[in-house]
Amino acid sequence: MGKLKILKCNSMREQDKDQRMEHSLYFDISPDQIPIIYASEYNITFGGLEKVHPFDAAKWHNVHTFLKDASIITDTSTVSPKEATDEDLMVVHPQSYLNKLKAGKLALERNWAINIGGGFHHCSREQGGGFCAYADITLCIQFLLRRQMIQKAMIVDLDAHQGNGHERDFLNERNVYILDIYNGGIYPGDVLAKDAIKRCVELRHRTKDAEYLEKVDMHLEGALNEFQPDIIVYNAGTDILEGDPLGCLSITPKGIIERDEIVFRKAKDRNIPIVMLTSGGYQHVTARVIADSIINLHHKGYLT
Repeated sequence: MGKLKILKCNSMREQDKDQRMEHSLYFDISPDQIPIIYASEYNITFGGLEKVHPFDAAKWHNVHTFLKDASIITDTSTVSPKEATDEDLMVVHPQSYLNKLKAGKLALERNWAINIGGGFHHCSREQGGGFCAYADITLCIQFLLRRQMIQKAMIVDLDAHQGNGHERDFLNERNVYILDIYNGGIYPGDVLAKDAIKRCVELRHRTKDAEYLEKVDMHLEGALNEFQPDIIVYNAGTDILEGDPLGCLSITPKGIIERDEIVFRKAKDRNIPIVMLTSGGYQHVTARVIADSIINLHHKGYLT
């Protein structure tokens, strides 16, 4: 009788798990839509306080506007994400956490996807940090793994800061390979999280284009030779831009455009689906740089 109870309990747990996987986040999009994700709710205000903070609260709106002006997207061609329920979020977070940024399914279907928001790489399952309240990278990968849509994932984190949130979440995960290239002299300096990084490249303050692009190209090539993922989650922070008050690097707008092209080219050459998240970037010029990079990817044929 005791054994029957255990079996019944296990069965109920499996049912609960299955029900959690049945959600509305991974919906189908129409053929005339493109896998660029945006919602007006991405843009945040704090009663005017955002005007005196380095974080550009209108960044995502501006990127969307620039892409419309360039005829890359229209209001109806972009994908608006659905808000996650508590059951969806419990795949990664405790009940108290919220998240609404999903792009993994679209990348697998179309071979690429760009979330104009997202990339909250300082947030782990248990806590937020550094402007990051939601573990969207962890949640994206966990959904794909648990639904057996992929077996292996690679995180390419090229934000100026160490991606300690997703690193803590995947500390003991052999199916997730993390390449992190960041300024080693700034926040967060998370020594424990570094144990999850399979290829760690720490930069010095004021690193410039030539050195940076050489390292991105070399280490991404090395990572893809070591590990063959079913998807790349690309955290494309623009806080590496010269003048950024938090990133403290000296990469030009042209350097950022070349960086993104390197990542997309290597993914396309290997036929690996890629999800791009825009992540950090704390200057008002950042939105223009992001839009110009996406426009370049479009013109070079990487968004097809």
